[in-house]
Amino acid sequence: MKLGDALARTVRCYPDKLALVTDDGRSFTYAELDERSTRLANAITDRIGAERYAVLTVNDVSAIESMWAGNKRGRSTVQLSYRATVGELEQMADTADAEALLFDDHNADDALELLDRGAFDVAIHAGDRDVDHEDVESYEAVLDAASPDPNDAHPHGEECAILHTSGTTSVPKMVQFDQDQLWYGAIQGVMEHGIDETDVALCTSPWYHMVTTDAWLYPHFVAGATVVLHSTFDPEEALELIESHEVTGLLAVPTQLKALNDVQRAKETPYDSDSLSYIRTGGAIVTENLIEATHEHLSEHLYNTYGMTEAGPDLTFAHPEVQEEHPGTIGKEAFSWEIRVVESVPVSEHPDPEATVDPGERGEVIARGPGMSHEYIDNEEASAKSYFDGWLRTRDVARVDEDGYLYIVDRVDNMINSGGENVYPAEVERVLGNHPEVTEACVFGLDDEEWGQIVTAVVVTESDLTEEELDEYCLQHDGLADFKRPRNYALTDEPLPRTDTGTIVREDLIQKHFA
Repeated sequence: MKLGDALARTVRCYPDKLALVTDDGRSFTYAELDERSTRLANAITDRIGAERYAVLTVNDVSAIESMWAGNKRGRSTVQLSYRATVGELEQMADTADAEALLFDDHNADDALELLDRGAFDVAIHAGDRDVDHEDVESYEAVLDAASPDPNDAHPHGEECAILHTSGTTSVPKMVQFDQDQLWYGAIQGVMEHGIDETDVALCTSPWYHMVTTDAWLYPHFVAGATVVLHSTFDPEEALELIESHEVTGLLAVPTQLKALNDVQRAKETPYDSDSLSYIRTGGAIVTENLIEATHEHLSEHLYNTYGMTEAGPDLTFAHPEVQEEHPGTIGKEAFSWEIRVVESVPVSEHPDPEATVDPGERGEVIARGPGMSHEYIDNEEASAKSYFDGWLRTRDVARVDEDGYLYIVDRVDNMINSGGENVYPAEVERVLGNHPEVTEACVFGLDDEEWGQIVTAVVVTESDLTEEELDEYCLQHDGLADFKRPRNYALTDEPLPRTDTGTIVREDLIQKHFA
């Protein structure tokens, strides 16, 4: 089935139901969202024909309408990151062949610079800010002037969206998805959480990421649920929205969960979160301490998930009850996926799909399914490394337990070799993260003449914790072999630098603490 057809079904079934509520008080029914996105699709086609257009906004109604309009046009909406630099944005738009730009007040300065650089000839501004530029039109004026009737020229093709990878070590890679691929992801999200038209979901993570787009927004729209848009994440504002709208579903990466828990813990009268029946997290290590805190302060219904942009919304998920018996697991393969954990090989080689590891052993996760992408746009070298024989390489190392549940150990390229022994940083981070006085930790290897690499940790703490106390904690911990414990520490009270999907930017830490 095509995603656009699924959205059309929602409009037929629930035309008068609330589809969107914004944090500034606006609201839109499914019929209104349908008409406005049709007008936008027509307006874009009137200006650039069958070409693609890019969107640079925070979580705004215009972003959601652009997603729906992309489905109707059959040409990808290029979903840009408002946290990228202007240079990165220009390269991303150029790679995706985007001919027009839709932007909001928050991103107006970057948008105007992109126009001055000649990146776009057509631009539409959604917001109240006074933008004086001859190439910029008003979003609401554009919609008012456009036809509300479907265009016979639509769809132009089968495209749906172009998203980008996190880009922690290079310029983000662009990945295209069509109508079928994103429908598989959307319906998978519906199945995982049992989403229906009675649900109310808070969208507080950036809309342009794959996990927000296809694991959160589209599943709720396909089911006919209501989405509450939170422009940019603020933990207290998010909790206010959860309470006031009786939100049933929340998507939050571990750093966001911690911030929400901290607010609840500090409140004499915490916000009411009893309505939450499913919280989805992932993107970074989910420690037992975080799970326990979330159960205490938000909800016991915490799902751990695992995925990557290239795969769609997620590859695996762990139901809350599973995590009680298998703490830390990312679960088993999601509904439309085949997952294998196979013997690890260098990044320059392709793993053997038949070389699966036994329970208790470690290997690289590879996957295949109908919702996966098939290549990066304009990057044959990177495509050849990630896609092979119908399989997708994740470059993530996992352990499989006796019951078949997976536990992410680390990235293939993060592995530390110290004195001839392999150490996966995530194993050490998980142990350090469970120390009662440690807020978060990042582990990596630093070059060492004697050992090759030395296990090194940056630990965030707000107490007077010392390196000696951490070393003693690791020595006494029965889950960490002696050769894996850090020999070098940097203690700080500053949060670790992360991408907005929760991935730690190790290079920044190395430069700051050990340059």
